[in-house]
Amino acid sequence: MSEDTRSETYAELAAVGPYGVRPGHALITMVEPHPGHEYAYNRWYEDDHYYAGAMAMPWMYSGRRWVATRDLQLLRYPEKSAIAQPVTAGCYLSTYWITAGRYADHMRWTVAINKRLNRDARVYQDRTHVFTAFQDHEATVYRDGAAGPRDFHALDHPYAGLVVEVIDADSPEQRAELLEWLRTRHLPKRLAGSPAAMVTVFRPTPLPLDRMSYVKQVEGVDTRLTLLWFLEVDPRECWEGHFTDLGTAVGAASTSGSAAGGLGRVELVAPFVPTVPGTDRHVAELR
Repeated sequence: MSEDTRSETYAELAAVGPYGVRPGHALITMVEPHPGHEYAYNRWYEDDHYYAGAMAMPWMYSGRRWVATRDLQLLRYPEKSAIAQPVTAGCYLSTYWITAGRYADHMRWTVAINKRLNRDARVYQDRTHVFTAFQDHEATVYRDGAAGPRDFHALDHPYAGLVVEVIDADSPEQRAELLEWLRTRHLPKRLAGSPAAMVTVFRPTPLPLDRMSYVKQVEGVDTRLTLLWFLEVDPRECWEGHFTDLGTAVGAASTSGSAAGGLGRVELVAPFVPTVPGTDRHVAELR
């Protein structure tokens, strides 16, 4: 046993607490490297931060990086987004699953390790966090029922694309209605026969008060939902006909089925493709 790393304590920790595979929580972080820093940022994230700042942490058991090349950025909407200003900002996205029931344990570690990384000059400063939030899992809707990968496989399965959809409701009560409509009516209908195999739905949680100063506090904690659409084809191949009218659909939704009112406002619909780990593929296509 090494006293420096308290190895004996690890054996005690392994015997207590939840240790299932369900993604009870997620970290979803969309970041914009500053102009001229695209390659350096990508190498830092690929070679160091993805591991030291994420995957090496307790209870963060699955992760994947995604990228939006310039042509994908230009597909985003709405033009006036509450998430990204301009809506094209945030060309890199990282998604991570955290074991259900382990959010507090993970947060204690992640705040501490990021402070240490920052002290050791292992945090890349020439970047802007456009949309970064830890989120709680609310629902997963599958296209093929019990067949195919589950949500806990989603970040390891070789999906060809991802669409991020962020919806804001006017109140916590309206968000509950929105979630029910998404889960029981909208998403099953949209997924049927589509190139999307599943949609995971999350709600954001507040960041801790001792978070790193370069990450802004989460907005819309009581009113926002984040949807991740996992695609079996490149989003460019299915954008028209599958994703261009999500804002209209949500804006017209109601619990009674009428077109009056609407249950929320779509504030971002953004397509991505997966990065290729260890490479600079797509970096030259960001601007």
